[in-house]
Amino acid sequence: MSDETQTRSKPRRQAVTAAAEIEEEHKLDLSLRPRTLRDFVGQERLKKILGMSIQATRARGDVLDHVLLSGPPGLGKTSLAHIIARELGVNFRQTSGPAIERAGDLAALVVDLQNGDVLFIDEIHRLARPVEEVLYPAMEDFQLNIVVGKGPGARAMPLAVKPFTLIGATTRSGMLSSPLRDRFGQHFHLEFYNRNELAEIIRRSAHLLKIDVDGEAAAEMASRSRGTPRIANRMLRRVRDFAQVTGAAKVTRQVALECLELLDIDKCGFDQMDRAILSAIIEKFDGGPVGVESLAAAIGEERDTIEEVYEPYLLQEGFIARTAKGRIATQRAYNHLGRNRQGTLL
Repeated sequence: MSDETQTRSKPRRQAVTAAAEIEEEHKLDLSLRPRTLRDFVGQERLKKILGMSIQATRARGDVLDHVLLSGPPGLGKTSLAHIIARELGVNFRQTSGPAIERAGDLAALVVDLQNGDVLFIDEIHRLARPVEEVLYPAMEDFQLNIVVGKGPGARAMPLAVKPFTLIGATTRSGMLSSPLRDRFGQHFHLEFYNRNELAEIIRRSAHLLKIDVDGEAAAEMASRSRGTPRIANRMLRRVRDFAQVTGAAKVTRQVALECLELLDIDKCGFDQMDRAILSAIIEKFDGGPVGVESLAAAIGEERDTIEEVYEPYLLQEGFIARTAKGRIATQRAYNHLGRNRQGTLL
């Protein structure tokens, strides 16, 4: 094989390897998801209300009211949707807002549903407006209004569909239109998890992955997981890899600390991007206020990623604050980065 052929084939091999690793990570994520409400850790009020609704629905032989799940990424919205379908004993269909480009795409999904089935739409705030308008009668009257023909001769033909439960998930509930939001019978907002809940999730995942993790290591990882189970599980897998490569028989707090230092995750769970956001507000914008567009340009990140992934936790923990003029860094941010109000190191 020539050098040129080897050079061309190397990127293909790397791409295949990367795809295989992503697929393996996805399979691990699925294996760690709770299968019942009892297995689901945290969100106690949500579980109590949802469990009551599911039990009553099954007793009546009825269809569960449509459910809207909102909150930052990684808190368990998709897992809850799967659990609801499993506990109702019905089929589960999954799609996302951006994937439904035309009203016909939605109609094909809804017509195929059986009585009581669950249709899960992730990122439901990104549905196109024409698709939304077709969804309204389907949610309310279990009827699709199919437009036949074009121009002045076009007419709406009603098509009955079997009663179903729509579960919508969104990280941006404020972007949902009022008519769509009002058609959901139940609306739950998922909160960030506390450290005890995250430690319990880590211990459960470690048991499923057959990893020996002591209590102090679980607590240390939980304290750096940004209140998010998805991050906790991802961190656990990286600590597992580190322990395997270094020959550690058990994941102790020291092993976890060495791995987290290698990953550059600090004691608050912040990575390089979190610190870049705080540093930019303090150093480039004199502590704020700064608009999100200017902040995104300063750190080279997308606005949506800042608003949906990084900002919620920074706001929750009090490192930044939103004002009418933009984001500002709080005293906690200055203290965390070891800077004074002039932006210089202490």
